[in-house]
Amino acid sequence: MRLEKVLTKIQYSHKIFYKMDTIDWSNLSFGYMKTDYNVRSYYREGKWSEPQLETSEYVNLHMAATCLHYGQEVFEGLKAFKGKDGKIRVFRVRDNALRMQSSARGILMAEPPVELFEEMVITAIKKNRRFVPPYESGASLYVRPLLIGTSAQVGVKPAKEYLLLVFVTPVGPYFKEGFKPTPMVILREYDRAAPLGTGRYKVGGNYAASLAADEKAHKMGYSAVLYLDAKEKKYIDECGPANFFGIRNNTYITPESTSILPSITNKSLMQLAKDMGMKVEQRRVPVEELATFEEAGACGTAAVISPISRIDDLAEKKTYVFCEDDKPGPICEKLYHKLRAIQYGDDPDPYGWVTVVD
Repeated sequence: MRLEKVLTKIQYSHKIFYKMDTIDWSNLSFGYMKTDYNVRSYYREGKWSEPQLETSEYVNLHMAATCLHYGQEVFEGLKAFKGKDGKIRVFRVRDNALRMQSSARGILMAEPPVELFEEMVITAIKKNRRFVPPYESGASLYVRPLLIGTSAQVGVKPAKEYLLLVFVTPVGPYFKEGFKPTPMVILREYDRAAPLGTGRYKVGGNYAASLAADEKAHKMGYSAVLYLDAKEKKYIDECGPANFFGIRNNTYITPESTSILPSITNKSLMQLAKDMGMKVEQRRVPVEELATFEEAGACGTAAVISPISRIDDLAEKKTYVFCEDDKPGPICEKLYHKLRAIQYGDDPDPYGWVTVVD
């Protein structure tokens, strides 16, 4: 069911009001729905402004802003969940703040203070709390912090002024199949990021570089592309919007590379795997090693875990199969449900990952 058909809208002044009881939470796409407020802070003359609430979905930009010409743009993605107890929880806010700082340093942008980032994320969730989907609906509130260079610059130089903006929108599963195995493909004629480039930063250009390959994969019936390292085409990098992991002999194996975005979800899964008594290896993973994995998956904030049914290496005419019964493997399933239980507050959070939004 299309989102437009499940919403009843009443336009009034600058806000759109929804009849919340008409929203089909269980059938939301991973798309965009207007919410009530976003939060903004401006960096000018060497300091950040106090956060301010906005109702407009639009940003007024100079036509020579560095974000438009030279890619000075970084972003983050978080999720907020409503628990069985009615409380709203957001996952690993501080880690996302630190990763945004790393990305900003990587392309010479002003770094938002961790405390400012945290305040803006919490405020955005609080002011839009009616859009947090119900417990067990399968949906969540996606939180998107965005940092852009806004001052005019024609020469290739970093901006002097920046905007940090946080908006939210309720979403369904990133992969339409949800927590079910999906096929992926290796397209050796495409690279996601250069080995010593911006691959380890969450910048828009990395995602632009993957659009053509992803579009081709989707038309061929695959959910995503599994990228190999750009230098030698010998090692696994990541699955476009997510990190890759494989399971073998009670060992959680995930690639290490200078062109991989350090996934906060992957970091969480590695901790959970250790606590489950598994061995964890983060290292270079030769593509041939795919043949030895009992299970494989893609992980990230958007997808959480997406089990992989098979990977086709078209150029080499090889297929690696991880499940034949259309069901996730036992370890993928255990990791997925454990992480979700912590995110929703069903299980204790001994790691301090969750922030409760009062």
